[in-house]
Amino acid sequence: MCLGDDPTCAAFAEHRLRYRRDMEPERRAFLKSGFVATGGAAALAAGGLSLVSPALAQNSARRLKQTAHYHLPANAETIHWGYFSKSLKPQVEIDSGDFVTIETLTHHANDDAERMVTGDPGAESVFLWTKEKKGVARRGAGPEDSKLGPGGGLGVHICTGPVAIRGAEPGDVLEVRILDVAPRPSANPKFKGLTFGSNAAAWWGYHYNDMLEGRKREVVTIYEVDASGDRDWAKAVYSFPWPGVTDPDGRDHPTIDYPGLPVDHTKTKRTYDVLKGIRVPIRPHFGTMGLAPAEADMVNSIPPSYTGGNIDNWRIGKGATMYYPVAVPGALFSVGDPHASQGDSELCGTAIECSLTGTFQFILHKKADLAGTSLEALDFPMIETSEDWVLSGFSYPNYLKDLGPDAQNAIFQKSSIDLAMRDAFRKMRQFLMHAKGLTEDEAISLMSVAVDFGITQVVDGNWGVHAIVKKAIFSERTA
Repeated sequence: MCLGDDPTCAAFAEHRLRYRRDMEPERRAFLKSGFVATGGAAALAAGGLSLVSPALAQNSARRLKQTAHYHLPANAETIHWGYFSKSLKPQVEIDSGDFVTIETLTHHANDDAERMVTGDPGAESVFLWTKEKKGVARRGAGPEDSKLGPGGGLGVHICTGPVAIRGAEPGDVLEVRILDVAPRPSANPKFKGLTFGSNAAAWWGYHYNDMLEGRKREVVTIYEVDASGDRDWAKAVYSFPWPGVTDPDGRDHPTIDYPGLPVDHTKTKRTYDVLKGIRVPIRPHFGTMGLAPAEADMVNSIPPSYTGGNIDNWRIGKGATMYYPVAVPGALFSVGDPHASQGDSELCGTAIECSLTGTFQFILHKKADLAGTSLEALDFPMIETSEDWVLSGFSYPNYLKDLGPDAQNAIFQKSSIDLAMRDAFRKMRQFLMHAKGLTEDEAISLMSVAVDFGITQVVDGNWGVHAIVKKAIFSERTA
């Protein structure tokens, strides 16, 4: 269905006009909400609820122009599959303070193309793969001549973007506010009003080498979500063992080793009534979201790093704010790997991988304004919610730098929870001392009695541990 993003549609002009009319009230609501870069940030900061101090908010606000609202659809022309790159041409260039509504597609949509691809022009253009044509050839940061296909599957996430922020330079901090997250409805009339996602218990999952009776297998479970968002839970529809796939280029894939493989369901054995009577609470979020790193030209989308990427923390959803250190001019923000829900650890290798659309506001904080603020020493992605600050620890904080020339291969052999925990501890200590004025001894005591450390994920190469501290702890602190 054309949403004003398909120029080949016979009614493109009408649909585009309708989209812009629909967005205008939404945009006005954002501008009236008080949660924009001027009064909104300052109001939060005044109550000690934000990392952005009133002074920093005012300095950043002085650079704002009249805000604009952009729409970035997901199609074969607007996505990059499986990698971040500082050399990518921006899909849109914006000013600080602007809003962008960004469509994202799950790279697992072809697990059930009937439900997640059919009838959707954007998804069909991305997942197109016949003997004659491949909608998106490069899938991953690997070589063009990989035996699995261009990119080699060294990176799997469909990322929409990048979005360039005018004036962003290395040393700045980009604040990204997630104002809304909505499911992408199935475009197949058979499934009107529904959205679907896939959960693959795959070979890269933590469980895979520890299965009962040693019987290794990959099993895909398809979940159903209410497209309107009114129903706050998902239910399993059916599951099937991975049947093995021969792709349109004639390559065999006995395991899920290349993104976007088209599953032939005439060869699958479906089990219905799986997880019968169980409601899975949905918490829509973006598993992969961040900026382009500086250390390499093409970077695998799987391991997260200091500029964000595949953090896979379910808290990166509606109402949350992300802070990223800018590493390259323009920042180059991309987002993908949308999830309907995920538990901490993402144990089997995936979440409910489900296409979503997000609306974001981008606020640029210049390096010159950061001295003496909570963001001055920020060199890692940080999550802020209405109640919490969440710090992301990784086995290697900047694996591209830490592990040398072979970093993108070495990271998959060297990660550990112990290293990630150590990084999370060090980052929280730094945060409590620098941003909250505690001594080291005070910080250590507080971490032990009031900070929750959790396993973010153990499946992304660079494993993650997050540290959560409640804002309310500091409600009576004056300095």
